[in-house]
Amino acid sequence: MEAACLHDPAKPRQVEPLCPVFGSCGGCLYQDIPYEEELRIKEEGLRSALSQIPEVAEHVFRPIVPSPQEYAYRYRLDIGLYQKRDGEIKMGFRQEVKNRTVPVEACAIAHPRISEFLPALKEQAKAVLPAKYRTANLVVRTGDDGRVQWGGIGRHSLRMREEDYFYTDISGKRIHYALDTFFQANLSILPHVLEKIRAFRWLDAGTTFLDLYAGVGLFGLLLADLAGEVILIEDCEASVRMAQYNIAYHQLEAKTKIFTGRVDAYLPPALREARFTKRVAMIDPPRKGLSAEVVQMLCRAACKPSGTEGLQALFYLSCSPDSLARDLALLSQEAWRIESIIPFDFFPKTQHLETLVLLLPRNSHG
Repeated sequence: MEAACLHDPAKPRQVEPLCPVFGSCGGCLYQDIPYEEELRIKEEGLRSALSQIPEVAEHVFRPIVPSPQEYAYRYRLDIGLYQKRDGEIKMGFRQEVKNRTVPVEACAIAHPRISEFLPALKEQAKAVLPAKYRTANLVVRTGDDGRVQWGGIGRHSLRMREEDYFYTDISGKRIHYALDTFFQANLSILPHVLEKIRAFRWLDAGTTFLDLYAGVGLFGLLLADLAGEVILIEDCEASVRMAQYNIAYHQLEAKTKIFTGRVDAYLPPALREARFTKRVAMIDPPRKGLSAEVVQMLCRAACKPSGTEGLQALFYLSCSPDSLARDLALLSQEAWRIESIIPFDFFPKTQHLETLVLLLPRNSHG
């Protein structure tokens, strides 16, 4: 988001922050203003980021979808452990600007089970921290069943046994994930994202749904009941293993295929091997957005007629307004038109914003 969204310590507080280190840890920016004001700032920041794209018309913007939980929503926390030369150990969040650690013993935006676990986490980490370690990034997670697990010290410390996998139930379907796999941190808002995608009615029994940057198969599996076929593309081996586990758990092997590797390598064969001529894709890339190669592949797919490896619709879920603006400018300039933009507040109290965009080929009339 833009600099105007940053916390200004000289500005009078309208709301008393819940966190004692608010303003110094570098994580939250909006604990001192009403949630409605935070949402307004984020909406304006997104519109500003996309304002330079001629193809973005005012009517395509939809109202921001607030998080069901303003606090205590994060099911994952990444926290640093730092050992000084004299043996003193600090655990907290790193302030990049001042290059110092802000110690924390609780986190207001973390799930209560994780926040309450932090003092024990420090002691457990200290007990296994090798003398040669100066820094460690600890990953702490929980799931619907209440278990809290962590890793980050030692090789393979994030690996989990199948019987220990986390899970969450979303819209009546159970999805498993682990310490070493990407998974959304705010689980409370995911049903709202699914609701919006379903409402567009682009998926049916005659559709191949391509879930690019699929992770553990979250969107492909949650939307599998609407599509005739699901194709996942993912390059992280840990996430692929988890996606395979989720597919088997839901007995979806017959209608689901996985390509293990980069999207730019496997999108063309995935389109060629699709069983249905109607193809809809969803991209949920890392914060850096799409590579130039993927942008060109998506543009070529938009220009191909139905039935010849083309795409009839594209959903883009982005966690960065800046990379989204860059990618939308290229996609809309070449082959796609922007049909709808829906911001979702996945990360209340922080500067971050998730955005869902529906794009249709320029030559279509959908």
